[in-house]
Amino acid sequence: MTDALKRLSDEGVAIWLDDLSRKRITSGNLAELIDQQHVVGVTTNPSIFQKAISSGDGYEQQLTDLATRKVTVDEAIRMITTADVRDAADILRPVFDATDGQDGRVSIEVDPRLAHHTAATVAEAKQLAWLVDRPNTLIKIPATKAGLPAITEVIGKGISVNVTLIFSLERYREVMDAYLAGLEKAKAAGLDLSLIHSVASFFVSRVDTEIDKRLDTVGTDEAKALKGKAALANARLAYQAYEEVFSSDRWAALDRAHANKQRPLWASTGVKDPAYKDTLYVVDLVAPGTVNTMPEATLEATADHGQVTGDTIAGTYEQARAELDAVAKLGISYDDVVQLLEDEGVEKFEAAWIDLLNSTEAELKRLAPSEG
Repeated sequence: MTDALKRLSDEGVAIWLDDLSRKRITSGNLAELIDQQHVVGVTTNPSIFQKAISSGDGYEQQLTDLATRKVTVDEAIRMITTADVRDAADILRPVFDATDGQDGRVSIEVDPRLAHHTAATVAEAKQLAWLVDRPNTLIKIPATKAGLPAITEVIGKGISVNVTLIFSLERYREVMDAYLAGLEKAKAAGLDLSLIHSVASFFVSRVDTEIDKRLDTVGTDEAKALKGKAALANARLAYQAYEEVFSSDRWAALDRAHANKQRPLWASTGVKDPAYKDTLYVVDLVAPGTVNTMPEATLEATADHGQVTGDTIAGTYEQARAELDAVAKLGISYDDVVQLLEDEGVEKFEAAWIDLLNSTEAELKRLAPSEG
């Protein structure tokens, strides 16, 4: 084992685990990862919960109780998922306290079927914050067009947010703008800005998956030479945008009111193509003030053989822009790619949620007590 995870932390990268299940909580595994692997946060999404609950491990007693009470399937899922998030938040509470609220965070997502409905997203975010009832929760809101005003509204109410499914640089700037607008609303309402936190989940590997596919279709040597470069270039230019926004006069006014920067979070950091090193989206995206949320396999790979060599984003912006420009010159539309990925991201989470609804409903029926 290397000291790569410690080195990563020392470089200012917060290591979060992109996974949660009741078994991980009750077995002591989450506490062990915090203690031994420098994990300081947890993210969840509909796909993660669908996999965890469908496995059945550790959920049967609660499902039996819910079936006996004849709750709806939607209510059952919210009771189960918020219980897991609450317990994980309690395990991470010492980290939250030690980092003054920066880390020790657990994220839970609004119902993905609400991704294109602003008012419903706001209402769901408020409900989730109330249900979990832990200060170290982040409510995940997708960065759809309808999600942007919801982010402003929710931040303005003092609720901390993880903005998810960000693929494009333009949308990322809109997300940061929505966050600052929310802080300004919160400030006008007299709220304590130091208690409001946010991360912006910028998705990485899926960009390479889609662009590499299109580069293969082009098929030239020039196209092949660009494979595996677009995702890193995109993320590095996102960090450049972050540096610009959080050194602006607008930010300075909020900084004086003790606001917290919205940290960039590298999401979808598991490598999909076996031709690439399995730590690519970790070791090549090292910069201070970032979060990297990793699936367990990526966390283990980084711990085992990750080569952390310091900041790998500083000084890369010109090259990153040139690489994205080179992709565009081959006729691959950046705007088309990122919109497709956003649409697919929402659809995948919605499909996972519906799978979760269906499997949970079947379990509730199976476990329901016979009448009489």
